[in-house]
Amino acid sequence: MRSSGSYPPTDPGRAAPRTAVVIALEGAIGPATAAYVVRSLQAAEHDGAAVAVLRLDTPGGLDSAMRDIIRAMLASPVPVLAFVAPSGARAASAGTYILYASALAAMTPGTNLGAATPVSLFGNPPAAPGTDKGADKKPAGDGDKREAAPLIGSHDAMTAKATNDAAAYIRGLATMHGRNADWAERAVREAVSLPYDAALAQRVIDVVATSEADLLKQVDGRTVMVLGKKIRLATAGLEIVTVEPTWRDQMLGLLTNPNVVYLLLLAGLMGVAFELTHPGVIAPGVVGTICLLVGGYGLNLLPIDYAGVALALLGIGLMVAEAFVPAFGALGLGGAAAFAIGSLMMFENPDLRPPISMIVGATLASTALFAVVLALLLRARRRPVVTGNAVLVGALGQTTRWAGAEGEVMVHGERWQARAARPLAPGQAVKVVDRQGLTLVVEPT
Repeated sequence: MRSSGSYPPTDPGRAAPRTAVVIALEGAIGPATAAYVVRSLQAAEHDGAAVAVLRLDTPGGLDSAMRDIIRAMLASPVPVLAFVAPSGARAASAGTYILYASALAAMTPGTNLGAATPVSLFGNPPAAPGTDKGADKKPAGDGDKREAAPLIGSHDAMTAKATNDAAAYIRGLATMHGRNADWAERAVREAVSLPYDAALAQRVIDVVATSEADLLKQVDGRTVMVLGKKIRLATAGLEIVTVEPTWRDQMLGLLTNPNVVYLLLLAGLMGVAFELTHPGVIAPGVVGTICLLVGGYGLNLLPIDYAGVALALLGIGLMVAEAFVPAFGALGLGGAAAFAIGSLMMFENPDLRPPISMIVGATLASTALFAVVLALLLRARRRPVVTGNAVLVGALGQTTRWAGAEGEVMVHGERWQARAARPLAPGQAVKVVDRQGLTLVVEPT
């Protein structure tokens, strides 16, 4: 096996070697992942690859990104073999649709697929009365023609529309490649899952293989549907070429990772807030602005709820306001609550939502930071005044030189120009009664 840093090299002047291109689809499916897979399939077609192996290990992701990948798979003249690997991997949610869309589906021991129910912003509603809660314990066989289980939370019209659309979509993919359409619909409506052996027994997948080489060996000579035509696979002796994501794919993947986007936005807001409370430091403002712009770019590529973003911004604003207008914690606690709620609402797709632990940690860290700032401000307020008229007026000093009604005095270790209502002698003790600009008005003690 050899690995390519980008795509296999092309040379129109000579025949390309017979290759099997391996495309790794790992992690949550988003815009960057979809772009990487689509470009890899196009490159495989351009380079004349015999087959493309799409290695899956995903918890799911965006519906739009998933459909982009499936459209590219169905439009590719290169047979696409979906392979859930390595052991311990899964093809959950959107991964199940991609597996059903492939010309040939395979899994390695220790993997699973399923749980393809569309989920709303706050998750699915509770199951309606009469729903078979134990349906996932007994997989449906080929001859299982029983009526589909009641729709989870069927009282929710939006959920019903999304679920019915997803069920019809996956049934169409299953029928196209002769796989178990009944179980596919159950995976959507009941969120059931299957391990690799049960998936093979119920015709959800076609092959169980231990590696890409084993997969290519087993599928040699099999007939698959590609672009509506039957094609006989010739995979014996193919050179396996792994297509690695380019630096741009990796960067976009990082910038569309909700956890990274969330932390960038938080760091940006904190930096700008620190600059506002401490003008002139500059560095936090510069770094914060950069983080906000980069995080905003990533946020633009993800489905977000703008009410959640507004709540999170309001929360930060209230915590900053607490530093300027101490309200005995009312603004700070309200800001922390708004920030936490906004963080939970910000990302619409639960598969892409940052973990609760991260949101709680970010909320506590933000609250602690502004609590420290507030404590420092309160401590500074309780300190005695050390500058200004309040310190000078009433202070005792001594004349150092004097002539007539004016001279120079030493007060708090500082030399000041001074005047008095009557002449004073050098070295005489005086008391400051007023300050007029840079001149003190004194009188003898």
